[in-house]
Amino acid sequence: METLSIYAPKLITNREYIASGHRACSGCGEVLAMRYVCKALGRNTIISNATGCMEIISTPLPQTAWEVPWIHTLFENASAVASGIECGLKALKRKHGYTKEVKVVAMGGDGATADIGLQSLSGAMERGHDFIYVCYDNEAYMNTGIQRSSETPFGASTTTAPAGKASMGQHTWKKNMAAIAAAHEIQYVATSCSSYPFDIMTKVEKAIKIKGPSYIHILSVCPTGWRCPSNSTIKMGRLAVETGIFPMYEIENGKYTLNIDLPKLRPVEDYLKLQGRFRHLDKDNTAEIQEKVLEEYNKVKRLAAGNKAK
Repeated sequence: METLSIYAPKLITNREYIASGHRACSGCGEVLAMRYVCKALGRNTIISNATGCMEIISTPLPQTAWEVPWIHTLFENASAVASGIECGLKALKRKHGYTKEVKVVAMGGDGATADIGLQSLSGAMERGHDFIYVCYDNEAYMNTGIQRSSETPFGASTTTAPAGKASMGQHTWKKNMAAIAAAHEIQYVATSCSSYPFDIMTKVEKAIKIKGPSYIHILSVCPTGWRCPSNSTIKMGRLAVETGIFPMYEIENGKYTLNIDLPKLRPVEDYLKLQGRFRHLDKDNTAEIQEKVLEEYNKVKRLAAGNKAK
């Protein structure tokens, strides 16, 4: 059930701003999400892109898949570069009468967002720069070899948090970046998933209209790192939502809206058992994850209902 959409298929542009012929892996949910984001952004966009999968696959020297102005930044400074671009555009308008409306967008993976780039993102939001930040969350540093990040889910096996006799894999819970962004008291924060194209485009369209910083966090299925078939990308993203592991919601001026509120969540086992990164988990591990998922999902539901979370 997809409840948030201002789009109908006939209204979606055929124009692609990330061209075919890029080097993304088969079944990559992240490049799907990026395509949807760029369709909603349109041509009058400047993108600051942190090092990561989407930078590597789209710009193998001397080629590029980008059809809009784009700059490659370091892991840590995509938001700082976006801040500079936004200030430069303001200067052009002030000194030279430049009138074109251009949206500045910073992009990064979970590592470049929740870990290495958190300081520049926080600073840009605190200063109130007029830009959109999009996190493509594939839940690890996939580009450099499937190393854990602070967005890696509890229990997942990665190359730097491997499952074995002495470890059950990732032992910390996934960082809540949407809540961290909302704590900066910005006007618009949203979560979405690469399996829900209309939801992504609608939320980007909302973010475009915001004067000031906005943040969109998109769960982007990675068959390579998640150890699942490349033809299961859409199914896997929908299972993440249907089990409550990744709720899709918006925070507009502090008000929560749960975009997909299912009457009954599927058990988390339906999602975990299809991924090789979770194959080592036992029943106790699964039960612990189930309890945590219900706790966090119900917290979002209470916030959406206007009640304070306990």
